[in-house]
Amino acid sequence: MVDAKDTEFIKVITGVRRSGKSTLLLMFRDYLLKSNIKEDNIIYINFESALYDDIKNYKDLYEYIKQQIKDGRVYLLLDEVQNIDSWEKAINAFKVDFDIDIYITGSNAYLLSSELSTLLSGRYIEIKIYPLSFKEYLIFNNYDQNNLEDKFNEFLKYGGLPAITLIKDNDELVLSYLNDIYNTIVKKDIIDRNRIKDTALLENIIKYLSNNIGSLISSNKISDYLNSNKIVEKSNHQTIDNYLNMLEKSFIIYRADRTDIKSKSILKTLGKYYISDTGIRNIILGFRNIDEGHLLENVVYLELLRRGYRVNIGKSNGYEVDFVAESPNNIKYYQVTRSLSNDDVKEREIRSLESINDNYEKIILTIDKLISNDYNGIKVMNIIDWLLNDV
Repeated sequence: MVDAKDTEFIKVITGVRRSGKSTLLLMFRDYLLKSNIKEDNIIYINFESALYDDIKNYKDLYEYIKQQIKDGRVYLLLDEVQNIDSWEKAINAFKVDFDIDIYITGSNAYLLSSELSTLLSGRYIEIKIYPLSFKEYLIFNNYDQNNLEDKFNEFLKYGGLPAITLIKDNDELVLSYLNDIYNTIVKKDIIDRNRIKDTALLENIIKYLSNNIGSLISSNKISDYLNSNKIVEKSNHQTIDNYLNMLEKSFIIYRADRTDIKSKSILKTLGKYYISDTGIRNIILGFRNIDEGHLLENVVYLELLRRGYRVNIGKSNGYEVDFVAESPNNIKYYQVTRSLSNDDVKEREIRSLESINDNYEKIILTIDKLISNDYNGIKVMNIIDWLLNDV
């Protein structure tokens, strides 16, 4: 964010609720003060505070900010700005009328699919925030490098929302906190925003996705499952498509498209879904229903996003490849498995990567403690080592 300071772009910070967006904004405010920016030239507003309940729409926002502006460049920091009706009109006016550097946060992707993209096309950059990585989780908890497996299992269980580090020794508090976040996301960012009436269908879709991390999914598949098991009275793929889109926009789930590696084309029929945080996934299904294999895949997917990759799942000559991670100058292929101790599993994972006919790096990630780390040019890594070493 510091690198983007004083550029012409509006900085849009996005991510699931309680992932650290507000903290990042406050840290940036402190950075500005330490950089000798006068306090009068920094305007910070958190729209979840009752202090700003009188600001209802873009006109109120414009008038309020206009009254606060002093001489010189102003740094405007707006937290959860999507709570203000037509806020993007005010943002556009600020850019036109004042010498101003703007930073905004929001907990859903409607922030970017609104009129902002029309009014400010090419004039904003998105800064994506995710829950803590395992490496960050260790730092937040002041953990050393001993007993890393136990700490990693704790991370899989509780997830990476920063506040968890303060209460993780009290299971009741953790459950209550994660429950509150989940219910807030579902109610505020999905049900209330989209005026959803069939909340039971929405909840069952979320449970289905949480229970099928790493599985190929389509709206038809979800509909068939819900109808055949009589979980809901009736569902159709079109409604489910709409609900999936809403869930993505709330950042509670991410979709990974399926791509044909040889032709590099997107296969639109099936994709995989991942949860934004393993703790939220565990609160949805219950902490007794922890499937380590699926959670490992979820952790790797989020880590690849954090490292700046565009992540798809792959199909290569009839074989499935867990992740195709692309950066502007590189491609890496990943398989994720709990263990390679079973010969059939080892053969399957290696065969999927060997089916890819190019020279980009191919990696298998596993929780095993490894002796051999190379199979015919395919690198095998312990997942904890990979998470900590950023390779």
